[in-house]
Parts: sequence; C-alpha cells; structure tokens
Amino acid sequence: MIEEKKPFVSHLKELRDRLLICILGVGVAFVITYIFKERIFAFLMRPFIEVMPSQSSFIFTSVTEAFMTYLKIAAVAALFLGAPIILYEVWMFVSPGLYEKEKRYIFPFIAFGSAFFITGGLFCYFVVMPFVYRFFVAYAGPSIIPMPSLKEYMNLTLKLLIIFGFIFQMPLVAYYLSKAGIIRYRTLAKKRRYAILAIVILSALITPPEVTSQLLMTVPMYGLFEVSLLIAKVFGKKEDADAAA
Repeated sequence: MIEEKKPFVSHLKELRDRLLICILGVGVAFVITYIFKERIFAFLMRPFIEVMPSQSSFIFTSVTEAFMTYLKIAAVAALFLGAPIILYEVWMFVSPGLYEKEKRYIFPFIAFGSAFFITGGLFCYFVVMPFVYRFFVAYAGPSIIPMPSLKEYMNLTLKLLIIFGFIFQMPLVAYYLSKAGIIRYRTLAKKRRYAILAIVILSALITPPEVTSQLLMTVPMYGLFEVSLLIAKVFGKKEDADAAA
C-alpha cells in the first residue's frame, strides 16, 4: 500500500537529507577519482591526441587552468562512480508514493540506471568524440596548426559525456513512467513530430554550432526516443496497450 502522506516540511527535510547523502557519496568518490586523475586525464585526451597532427599540442593560458581541469575531471568521474548512490537516494525519496509491488524494482532501477549512464558515456567516448574531433582536425593545414585550449577541450568533452549519460536514461525513465501510467504510448506516438523538433532544438543548444556534431547528438536521441516509445507500448498500462493494438 502507499504510505500516508507526509507534511510538506517533512518532504523538504527528507529531500535535504538525501541530497546530503548524494553529496557525501560523490565526495567520497571524488577522493578516489582524484587519486587516479592522471590516468583519467590521459584516457579523456586520447580521442583528440589520436587525430592531432604531430606539430600540434594542447595549451593553457592561465596559471590555474591545468589544476582546475584536473579537478573537473575528477568531479565528473566521481559523478559516474557515484551514480548508484544518487539513483538509490532518488528511488528512496519517491518510494513512499509507490505500492509495495512497485518498490521491488529498486535494484533493477539502480543497476540499469547506472549501466545506462555509463553506456551513454562510453558511446560518447568511442563513437561520438572520435568522429567529431577527426572532423574538426581535418580543417588543419600547413598554415593552420591546431593548438586547442586544454580548458575548452576538456569542458566540451566532459559536457558531452554527462549529456550522453543522462540521455541514455530515457528508456529506463520511459519504462517506469509507462508502468505507472504517467506516460502512454498513444499520446507519445501522436506527439512524435513535436518530439523530433524538440530533439533537434536541444541538440543544437548543447552541441557546438556545427552540423556534424549536432547530427551525432540528434540521431542517438531520436533512436532512444523510439526505443522509449516501444517500451511504453510493451510495458505500459494494459488498457493503453489494448487500445494501441
């Protein structure tokens, strides 16, 4: 059964406590990732280094830029490492509003949520980033030598990794929302054209102003939307599935 409603202040207190646990968990993960910051740094630099001309090199233009870059790398790595803790706290915050049979999905939620987040980051690293950086470096020439800023490169790389990590949560979110009856297959199918437009606009906003990188964001997002649509059809409320048949 669904638990009794709590006062609004109690919800705020619980939200605060769970946010503190998330921060603490990511903080502990940050200590671990900072120890391995050089290895993570080398790993993230590889997609560009493999396509960078021999006379090129990274530069930093402020005294603290390299240090701050290492901190950002460790922080984002800690976010990936701490994903199970964050997902667990999110689930525990919403669980009082679920039925007992729905609460048993906690471990699949954490396992698949973490796996999808990491998969999104790996897809970005092994598929999107090499293609994007190879495309940009192709414009180099005898009189145009790439000397990318360390800060700008790493900011773009980390942003793409995080974005793809969250985007790959779409099928999981669709599964739980369709099971709860919050989203419905027929409604999503009718709104497909608006979803495509929203995906194109979002891709243009979060990627560099260049068609290739925008397509590399748009195509996976649309594919995940179609997967989410199929999930809503298969796992949605029974009456919704029957109406869609």
